[in-house]
Amino acid sequence: NVTQRPRLLVKANKQKAKMDCVPVKGHSYVYWYRKKLDEELKFLVYFQNEEIIQKAEIINERFSAQCPQNSSCTLEIQSTESGDAALYFCASSKATVPNVSPS
Repeated sequence: NVTQRPRLLVKANKQKAKMDCVPVKGHSYVYWYRKKLDEELKFLVYFQNEEIIQKAEIINERFSAQCPQNSSCTLEIQSTESGDAALYFCASSKATVPNVSPS
């Protein structure tokens, strides 16, 4: 299981909010998702080791994410807004190899 901290984060508007995620040992892929009430799960960002492979447009504006080696991964909101209220999920996986079907 990944370890996420804190379990609950309460902030007023225009504050910094920081979330940590410790991936499963040996996993080199880390993903962040957000789930708002009455909305589907939204992809935020995807890392391979410490490098961002893919990200939603939202990562750049007020949101930033890092996954430094030998440290926990973080998702940070620079200046919170009421619309940021959501469940934030972190997931990790081992390196995946594309399936190549024999010709």
